[in-house]
Amino acid sequence: MGKRAGRSQLLSTLTKKQKKHLRDFGEEHPFHDRVSGKEAKPQICQLSESSDTSNSESESESEPEQVSGYHKLLATLKNASEEEEEEEEEEEEEGSVHDAEMNKEDVSSDSFVEEETAAESAEMKETQQHRAGRGSGGEEQPAGSSQKPPTEFTDAQHESLFSLETNFLEEEAGDGSCLKVSQDPFVQHVNKELKEKEIQALPANPKTTHQLKWPVMGQLVFSSRFQEMETFKPPKDFDLRLLHLHKPLESTWTKTNGQFLSDSPKSNSPFTPLQKELFLVMNSYRDLFYPERTALRHGEEVRHVYCLHALNHVLKANAQVLSNNSKRRGQKPGLCDDDGFRDQGLTRPKVLIVVPFREAALRVVQLFISLLEGDSKKKIIVSNKKRFQSEYGSDPEERPPNLKRPEDYEAVFVGNIDDHFRIGVAILQRSIRLYAPFYSSDILLASPLGLRTIIGGEGEKKRDFDFLSSIELLIIDQADIYLMQNWEHVLHLMNHMNLLPLDSHGVDFSRVRMWSLNNWARYYRQTLLFGALQDAQINSVFNKYCVNLQGQVAVRNVPRTGSISHVLVQLPHVFQRMDSESLATVIDARFNFFVNKILPQYRDAVMSHTLIYVPSYFDFVRLRNYFKKEELNFTHICEYTQKSAVSRARHFFLQGEKQFLLLTERFHFYKRYTIKGIRNLIFYELPTYPHFYSDICNMLRATSRGEEATWTCTVLYTKYDAQRLAAVVGVERAAQMLQSKKNVHLFVTGEQ
Repeated sequence: MGKRAGRSQLLSTLTKKQKKHLRDFGEEHPFHDRVSGKEAKPQICQLSESSDTSNSESESESEPEQVSGYHKLLATLKNASEEEEEEEEEEEEEGSVHDAEMNKEDVSSDSFVEEETAAESAEMKETQQHRAGRGSGGEEQPAGSSQKPPTEFTDAQHESLFSLETNFLEEEAGDGSCLKVSQDPFVQHVNKELKEKEIQALPANPKTTHQLKWPVMGQLVFSSRFQEMETFKPPKDFDLRLLHLHKPLESTWTKTNGQFLSDSPKSNSPFTPLQKELFLVMNSYRDLFYPERTALRHGEEVRHVYCLHALNHVLKANAQVLSNNSKRRGQKPGLCDDDGFRDQGLTRPKVLIVVPFREAALRVVQLFISLLEGDSKKKIIVSNKKRFQSEYGSDPEERPPNLKRPEDYEAVFVGNIDDHFRIGVAILQRSIRLYAPFYSSDILLASPLGLRTIIGGEGEKKRDFDFLSSIELLIIDQADIYLMQNWEHVLHLMNHMNLLPLDSHGVDFSRVRMWSLNNWARYYRQTLLFGALQDAQINSVFNKYCVNLQGQVAVRNVPRTGSISHVLVQLPHVFQRMDSESLATVIDARFNFFVNKILPQYRDAVMSHTLIYVPSYFDFVRLRNYFKKEELNFTHICEYTQKSAVSRARHFFLQGEKQFLLLTERFHFYKRYTIKGIRNLIFYELPTYPHFYSDICNMLRATSRGEEATWTCTVLYTKYDAQRLAAVVGVERAAQMLQSKKNVHLFVTGEQ
């Protein structure tokens, strides 16, 4: 009672504002101090950083008898009446404005940093970021991307509702009779049995190829390492029922794909000519590489058709499992033939769709919903839809209104461009479960970086890749963008596809297909690879990791006219050929050729304003270190350079204070800044994207001051750059240049 009386007497003399200040700061406000005539020694009281929220920690660390008076008062204030708390909240709102102003002053006072120290730390930081494999250009990545691991959320409420083991086929969905038809490509593919002799002889078998020309896709190359290889041509007319689409998709596809059919109302086909040929290859369960899918051309058409194929595959596979569940339930335990019900893999995930940004994942899920709903008045059940839209959607107001970029840039970097994500999707008849646990999902949607962080590397304790063991359909969309992110993530993913799982994950082995138990799942996996260009690294993945028993189909159209025809300035182009003994020595041969043959021609001060375009970041670091060692007058810009450093480098280069400017291809991909002041242009290597060649060349006209006669452009190439060279100068001219060992001089007078 004495302690309570003492506290109440002490508090009765304070106003509400004084109580709030006492609670927040542990002392009365100086304005309300009672000044006495006697001088008193000041007492210093050390408080914890968050004393108002961590009383238990402070009490546990200190001795019980040393409790300060502040904590006694604080304990009393926490039991204050509700009226006092409401008035204190209003006072806090008034004070928050003042706190914000003080924070602004603190930030502005600490914003100055010396340029030399910042430049050195930035170079170390950008090298560490690239070695760590940061997804899409590090700190200078476009707004909206995030490098922190996503907060993991899985839907645990609908586990039993979407479980394949405890559900049965509904009467509305039919009895699965469509799966019994021998002509169904799905049934033919999963029921085809390989023999041990065929697998053992596979490494020694030569790859057989056959070329065909289709009306829309053009030149197709059919190939297979298995002895039996069949080719086919698209029929002129075909019935939708002959494609063996699952029940809801037959009626919903026409409406979902209607936006692409408005241009040709006379055609009764529910597919565009391109979609028709693509789906015929997909439905045959062959591997497919289509390198002409760009954001401005055929992008959405391709996405629609592979979503149709993925959903059709999942619905058929799940219908087969549910149908067998019903049959097993009706049979007596002793009479059940387990071998007749082998209908699944070692883990549930069947389809993996790899896309670069969250916006692409959002569009894929929206297509799944549209394909399941169609014209039906009854909406399908989509769990966690609001959460998905908030995390994968975007706010149009976040984009700067005055930002002007090329059309291809606007098409690629639209919406939410975060490149670190992964999400599981479970589909059961007419319901979709978003954020399903991976081992309860049918479809996995992820980016290469999102998969890399969960797959992990050797030696890491927390890593998991068992969910990739039974992937039957792998779709890699916009593969060219991964070259600008981190291609190592794609290779890491392919190396962990269809491996035997380390854990059983509750699987019923009596229901697992024999070819999955034999670790032959890679021979039954269909891989669909879509990109915007022919590239050696993408071709290598398709040739090395795609071993489907049905064979492979690759589109191999050659460019007749190169991107050099879009150069709008009068500029002499000198293509310098360099020899290399092998592909492994190209990097060193290019560096030595540049240092010994090309760079001495530009050391003179007359050859100022020289831009060196470097596609590879590792080549950029090597050149930057060499330029520093030789003490050349240069500046540099890469994808990790801070915005202030980019502005300084552009200014110094424009004013002629820096003779050389090193520029990386990834910076141009993510920013598309116009570099002014270029007079001499050097392509250290041919660009990955052909149109980047004309983009860089056309930058010379940004600051035309009558020195057009002195402009130069030099390009380094080897015989291993045949694809990139053909994309720039055209296939016929590229063939002549590769046959001849002399340097080629071209003069472009404008748009051809």
